[in-house]
Amino acid sequence: GYVSTDGRYLLINGQMLEVESGKNLTASRRKGLINEAVEAVGEKTMVVFEPKKTLRTITVFTDVDCQYCARLHQEVPALNRAGVKVRYLLYPRAGVGSETYKRMESVWCAKDRQKAMTTVKTGGKIESKTCDNPINQHLQLGQLLGVNGTPALVLDDGRLIPGYAPASALLNELGIKDEKGGAAK
Repeated sequence: GYVSTDGRYLLINGQMLEVESGKNLTASRRKGLINEAVEAVGEKTMVVFEPKKTLRTITVFTDVDCQYCARLHQEVPALNRAGVKVRYLLYPRAGVGSETYKRMESVWCAKDRQKAMTTVKTGGKIESKTCDNPINQHLQLGQLLGVNGTPALVLDDGRLIPGYAPASALLNELGIKDEKGGAAK
């Protein structure tokens, strides 16, 4: 490792630690960079399920042919009711040109993207369409952030959480009380 000349900072295994507080500055900076990267892609390139009043936001790298993504999608109404905006980034794990990619492009090109997303995630068929889409940009962002599976959730505080979690666990993670008013279990 390396120590700064004034002895305040320690660099070890690529992590910068503040000696006095023991705080990992790399981790907090990384969260900020993750948020900046997600916001740079822009909400207008995402399929958004918005609550009446947004308290928190999660951004989800999703694949329409992923079983756990479909399970997470079933939790969206509960998340919305609790004030959580859910924004989808299109992340076909099979890659560009795959059948999954084509289905996700059809979702993006649909007149009602939310309805198309829900239809496809519940096993339904939608009209096949092509148009300009942000899928390649979303794939690049996911690769940059180290996403290696779906769903992958980015919380609005910059934390990256891999995998499925039920609404109650996500609400707990976000510090939101569940619909019954108690702390989410």
